Amino acid sequence: PHVPLPPAATSILKRQKQLRRKNVRFDQVTVYYFARRQGFTSVPSQGGSSLGMAPRHNSVRRYTLCEFAQEQEVNHREILREHLKEEKLHAKKMKLTKNGTVESEEADGLTLEDVSDDDIDVENVEVDDYFFLQPLPTKRRRALLRASGVHRIDAEEKQELRAIRLSREECGCDCRLYCDPEACACSQAGIKCQ
Repeated sequence: PHVPLPPAATSILKRQKQLRRKNVRFDQVTVYYFARRQGFTSVPSQGGSSLGMAPRHNSVRRYTLCEFAQEQEVNHREILREHLKEEKLHAKKMKLTKNGTVESEEADGLTLEDVSDDDIDVENVEVDDYFFLQPLPTKRRRALLRASGVHRIDAEEKQELRAIRLSREECGCDCRLYCDPEACACSQAGIKCQ
């Protein structure tokens, strides 16, 4: 009797490697929006309360990559416009007070509304080259919190942040020329003498 032979098994080593795409491709951006709250998470260098966000987002929006780029461009131009207005306001106040050397009621009364959009040239500034994470002054942070519905700003945070800023001013130890491990605060803390 004739017994058919099983089909020849191909070796694992001889199998053609399947070409796999190793590129990661994104087609959309998901942005979660959070309500603004008092922070308790950062230490503003200029003092005052810190900004934070609510623990849960209140809305979600999805963009295509192109839509997101356009949205970012619009947002960055608006931030840039506000920053340039603040700079122009500061320059006007400095001019009226002769660089802060004389009192001026007119300078004290100036606000951002007194700076015309015509005085601001956003179009000739390259938005992508501009740094957007600018520190906000204390008054501006407070106004943002109030506008976001924060009615009671916890004053204890301000004192705690002030203590942290002061403690950061004193860094290292009092060693001069040589380190005395018995008196060196760094050595006692288990770190290299600063």
